[in-house]
Amino acid sequence: MNVFEKARKFMYRSARPIELARWQYHFENGSKENVLTALAAFQNEDGGFGHGLEADSMNPHSSPITTWNACMILREIDWQEKSHPIVQGILRYLGSGKDFSEEHQQWMNTIPSNNDYPHAIWWGFKDESDYKYNPTAMLAGFILKFCEQGTVLYEKGVRIAKEAVAWFMEKVPQVDRHETVCFVTLYEYLKETEPDIVDMEALALALKTQVNANITRDTEKWQTEYVDKPSAFFIVPGSMFYEENKEIAAFECEFIQQTQLADGSFRVNWQWWNEYKEFEASKWVWKGVITLENMRYIKAFE
Repeated sequence: MNVFEKARKFMYRSARPIELARWQYHFENGSKENVLTALAAFQNEDGGFGHGLEADSMNPHSSPITTWNACMILREIDWQEKSHPIVQGILRYLGSGKDFSEEHQQWMNTIPSNNDYPHAIWWGFKDESDYKYNPTAMLAGFILKFCEQGTVLYEKGVRIAKEAVAWFMEKVPQVDRHETVCFVTLYEYLKETEPDIVDMEALALALKTQVNANITRDTEKWQTEYVDKPSAFFIVPGSMFYEENKEIAAFECEFIQQTQLADGSFRVNWQWWNEYKEFEASKWVWKGVITLENMRYIKAFE
């Protein structure tokens, strides 16, 4: 049985409906609508997302980070329809001011109610100053993509995008992986919507510098540590990051095939670093996510 077939069996045995719908979309001619049906189960009345879609935080309430996760799934399936209820719900949440600081012009990275539910230590809320461009930069791009031009929310998205890019250009090459992914996605949204509001050439060069700095070149650490591999930035043929990283990207394809477990899944190389026993359930969700993402990565090189 080959790597793909082993992964497929694991997905059908153990994955959540949302990961299985994504699997079917990528590999079995599944529909985008089926992905949206599964995704809608995680959306709240306020339009935001919760309920453990981000598997390291089991908070059922809407949060910017979990809403970011939903936005990334919409981008993964190349969803374009602005009028869809899921999209409109997200815009309603982002426009409500909930979990957003007017002072910082950022959405919160963690929210207080996270502490009421099982979560990884990094999603624990500590104080009111916990604002980052993860996920703000990407959420600004989502607004530019799906919100009607000329609205208050659209202008807010433009303003945040400009401020975010200015911040990023000053911080390179010291931006962490998660924020970098948000800026890569913002760059892609800007190309599609408002490329003239920032210096796109300079931003592309800065992103290349940052991504190259983020990738863990010591591949011995890949097996047992939470590291930044090329797949974290989906560095595949056609990516603007590919030429400078094509050897290590090809190595990752081999690494994926060599490290698949007997059941078709892959190791989860992190812990929650607290006493919550629910991590074991979270780990099985992540196995589905990682298996899906690894097979997507291999497929991109075929």
